[in-house]
Amino acid sequence: MNIEPFSLPYSDAAVEDLRFRLAQTRWPDEISGSGWEYGVNLDFMRALSDYWKDHFDWKAEVRKLSAFHHYRCTLDGAKIHFIHERGQGPAPIPLILTHGWPGSFLEMIKIIPLLTDPASHGGDPEVSFDVVVPSLPGFGFSNRPAKRGMNTFRVAELWAALMAALGYDHFAAQGGDFGAAVSTILGLRYPQLVLGVHLNYIPGSYQPYLEPGAKLDDIEQGFLDDQDQWYVDRGAYAHLQRNTPQTAAYGLNDSPAALAAWIVEKFRDWADCDGEIERRFSKDELLSNITLYWMTETIHSSCRLYYESKKMPLQFKPGDQVRVPCAVAHFPKEAPFPPRAWIERGYNLQRWTEMPRGGHFAAAEEPELLANDIAAFFGPLHKTA
Repeated sequence: MNIEPFSLPYSDAAVEDLRFRLAQTRWPDEISGSGWEYGVNLDFMRALSDYWKDHFDWKAEVRKLSAFHHYRCTLDGAKIHFIHERGQGPAPIPLILTHGWPGSFLEMIKIIPLLTDPASHGGDPEVSFDVVVPSLPGFGFSNRPAKRGMNTFRVAELWAALMAALGYDHFAAQGGDFGAAVSTILGLRYPQLVLGVHLNYIPGSYQPYLEPGAKLDDIEQGFLDDQDQWYVDRGAYAHLQRNTPQTAAYGLNDSPAALAAWIVEKFRDWADCDGEIERRFSKDELLSNITLYWMTETIHSSCRLYYESKKMPLQFKPGDQVRVPCAVAHFPKEAPFPPRAWIERGYNLQRWTEMPRGGHFAAAEEPELLANDIAAFFGPLHKTA
């Protein structure tokens, strides 16, 4: 196993190619006055693309991101990019943070200093973290899987190996979206290594084991009905990515405008912004994430994780439970969200926090709220471990 420092790549030629492609965009028509009813609004996309072409500075973003300590590690043939930042307190808690789709390791940039150096940000100096932020395989600067089977169970196996390679024999896990699935599996499969699991999302494929004939209460059944309706109304992207990610990739990998629309739609829909996306994310924040996908050509490999996870869902068998201590932070825009009773069927739930604001991209939207909840959960656990 080989861990090496990693310098973030930058190419003037790639930036010029991006700008050329944006200038050549063949825009679709739009029903007058339809806004976002049929999908991403045309005026918004034109303005975002013009900004991307004429003002966005990818070199400056790379320079800013390079202030963190980046590494790459080869694990069973997979090259994994990760940030590793040491905590400033007396006994930092090892913590692996895992992002989701259509995000990236960039989701965690704001929260890293809050966790590593809480004393400088109004937090408890006694509870700091050694923070590890990997890029999922097929995302960002991790390499694109060339074989079948890179699902969330396989990712959890790689994360356990990564933390061992970094010298941690016991660590905490946190995540949302795919990161919630990976963190859940770490707690399920590697309880001897995991101090606890903190989630701001419950994996969509999570299905606790139910005894034959088991009856759900009205709240649980209502959640399942709401979830089904959500996929009917809003789940077209997921259905495509679970079944034919290759087909979508031809357009998304070739057209930066298409890529931006595909990703921006989710940030607008899932963030706590009431449809005004720039209330939550600046153009530079949005475009930094989108440009990362563009420059690394990872939209197909990232979407493929849906396909692989469909074949290996998080369906618990008899006796399965995440027995390590678990915490859930529910951000109000994250909906539909399972009721506590449904989660407790499969998780050893010891903390539940109803957040006052925030959505799907919790670490990017409300880093202070999330960091404080992480510290409040893992601090006492670490003292008694």
